[in-house]
Amino acid sequence: MTPNSPQSPILAPSGDVEKPVHQDKPASDRVTLLLVDEASETQRVDNYLAKVLKGVPKSHVYRILRSGEVRVNKKRVTAEYRLQLGDEVRVPPIRMAEAAPKSGLPAVRPKLAEMVIYEDDAMLALNKPAGMAVHGGSGISLGVIEQLRLERPQAKFLELVHRLDRETSGVLMIAKKRSALTALHEAMRQHKMDKRYVMMVQGQWLETKKKVILDLQKYVTESGERRVHVVDQPLLNNQPGGRKSLKSAGVIAQQQASKGRFEVETQVSETWFYLQEALGQYSLLQAKLITGRTHQLRVQLAHLGFPILGDDKYGDFTLNKQLSKQRLKRMYLHSSETRIAHPLTGEPLHLVAPLPAELDTFLQHQRQLNIK
Repeated sequence: MTPNSPQSPILAPSGDVEKPVHQDKPASDRVTLLLVDEASETQRVDNYLAKVLKGVPKSHVYRILRSGEVRVNKKRVTAEYRLQLGDEVRVPPIRMAEAAPKSGLPAVRPKLAEMVIYEDDAMLALNKPAGMAVHGGSGISLGVIEQLRLERPQAKFLELVHRLDRETSGVLMIAKKRSALTALHEAMRQHKMDKRYVMMVQGQWLETKKKVILDLQKYVTESGERRVHVVDQPLLNNQPGGRKSLKSAGVIAQQQASKGRFEVETQVSETWFYLQEALGQYSLLQAKLITGRTHQLRVQLAHLGFPILGDDKYGDFTLNKQLSKQRLKRMYLHSSETRIAHPLTGEPLHLVAPLPAELDTFLQHQRQLNIK
């Protein structure tokens, strides 16, 4: 069987002519027994089959599950069954058309090796540069995760633990085992991750420490661009037009046609902000995320009247043009450090991404300007 076949797959007859054999990939002419490794541990069996039977429609996957042709440890299972390390998965014969051989593939140029700030058998952390998306899509052919998989073709499992905006630099965690991914996601849900950002904003921030809680809602502009805004007066569940939220705090914003088409749900965003340094007309802040909503820091700060310097979506566009002449050609937002327990050993991890040179240069310049 060749993965990624461009033609429709064909399921071979289900009758077991030969004795099942253990091998790494399903076979086309006999029943195969696959052993679940750490990369697939805790994964649902339907998603596991979709991975190992690349190109086979999900309808076929669910059909062989329902019929009992797929078994785990010699027992029938439902699609929701989560695999355990060492499980034996029986897969019926699957025949797929051969894919055309690929030739003339360009060599993959390593881009991410020098960005690694931590790595072991379970996970790795990168200091992601600004301007690089974490995943492909929307006109972006390769993001961090696709590039990493190309650079490490031998890796069995590489998945993003979380995301960073394309314009944001700093700590980005990637799991190398499914068990690590599951543990890190659980830590994030239980707020056991201390994630810090540094940003420079327009204006004089006066409070040493400030907690900000705001309801955010995504919407689509008339041009089709996805944005986020703060909901000032949300409808409550018991108000006319209110409807219970399925995702968060149970509030829905009123339709505002002039701003575009709103999605149904709103999400509560929560951040602690700390003043690090007053720099005249600007302020250097540190933020501790409690929640991790889309564009959370950018939208919260813009709403409070302290837009992040260089923010091309929610910032001061006139000021941004002036800053670009002062060599600040990116958003001043950096994921500086993350503290979390190691997903498998429980040992404390402190992941630190140094401030990028362009941000440090701008900071030093502002300090010089404000020396009295």
